[in-house]
Amino acid sequence: MNHYDARETRDPAERERDLLGRLPGLVAHAKANAPAFARLLADIDAETVRTREALARLPVTRKSELLEIQKSARPFGGFAAVKWGKACRRVFASPGPLYEPEAARPDYYRLARALFAAGFREGDLVHNTFSYHFTPAGSMMETAAHALGCTVFPAGVGQTEQQVAAMADLLPNAYTGTPSFLRIILDKAEELGVASTFTKAFVSGEAFPPSIRDAFAARGITAFQAYATADIGLIAYETPAREGMVLDEDIILEIVRPGTGDPVPQGEVGEVVVTTLNPDYPLIRFGTGDLSAVLPGVSPCGRTNVRIKGWMGRADQTTKVKGMFVHPGQVAAVVKRHPEVIRARLVVENPDMNDQMTLFCEVGQGDNAALAGAIAASIRELTKLRGEVRFCESGTLANDGKVIDDIRKYE
Repeated sequence: MNHYDARETRDPAERERDLLGRLPGLVAHAKANAPAFARLLADIDAETVRTREALARLPVTRKSELLEIQKSARPFGGFAAVKWGKACRRVFASPGPLYEPEAARPDYYRLARALFAAGFREGDLVHNTFSYHFTPAGSMMETAAHALGCTVFPAGVGQTEQQVAAMADLLPNAYTGTPSFLRIILDKAEELGVASTFTKAFVSGEAFPPSIRDAFAARGITAFQAYATADIGLIAYETPAREGMVLDEDIILEIVRPGTGDPVPQGEVGEVVVTTLNPDYPLIRFGTGDLSAVLPGVSPCGRTNVRIKGWMGRADQTTKVKGMFVHPGQVAAVVKRHPEVIRARLVVENPDMNDQMTLFCEVGQGDNAALAGAIAASIRELTKLRGEVRFCESGTLANDGKVIDDIRKYE
């Protein structure tokens, strides 16, 4: 069997109908059971949210905002639809702290699909080195491995020599954890004269470039990665095709222009916004703060879901200029005032240690002199700072998701 279930190879149109068909029920459930959504979506008729266009009109709740919301309404800011008891098995704290519930459903974070694509199967012994302390990473991997019929050794982090001793005694064939800690364990095992028993690995939490993947392969370990968060669970995962990451079957993904909720054209880099069809923690239009882009076509591995490039950086490009914060949303507001502007990028420099802003704009036809003056006036009004305006040809700005590019140097 090459795929976790039949949903992975569905006709894309069937998948889209299924996801959008489940959306009104999710919105209604969130409004009825999660106080935050009852407030945010008070004027929204759930039955009308049946298209991506309707979804795009709902507000984005960004992870960067969630911490402040949670501080005023512990523990989950009113976004969870479960309470203490049988429905909520665990609660975790991520940096901030942000608190997340883990409900009672098996494979709550839906990572079994990603582990399966990485070659994990029933009967494997998984050496899980993700933390079980405070954060959900350890539980995310363990619950997924259990869903596949694997046995888990809850190794956690640190204590490298004890990790190697356990490997020598138990002979686990699978590893879960960060790629850097796998390298540390392998190096320590080699130093102690212990043969590694790992043949497969599932890594996350850090960059995993091909050079590190190839180094593991040279040591007999086939390793794959995934993109997941504590709030959402699995977003996308690597497959044997090694061409981008395939989306999970139970999320609706949008790529939006940073600082806004506006979807970008396919292939353009923007912020990852996810709606998870999770009745226990029904996050609707959740802005992860991460950058990515949709890849064209389908994966050669046979999975037909949308692919993304993976993690490409952070979308929060807020910077301070002459003592004033400038946000991507302000740049987006400037662009919205001037429909002649196709795309824009604010570059911040400091020649002679003097902060300067320049808004580079891709434009079509028009009176550029008059337009430049109008855009400069908008910059001044919306940011309370002066900024120059420069025009460039359509398609010349880098497709890297940057709305604000701070290139200041301090010597």
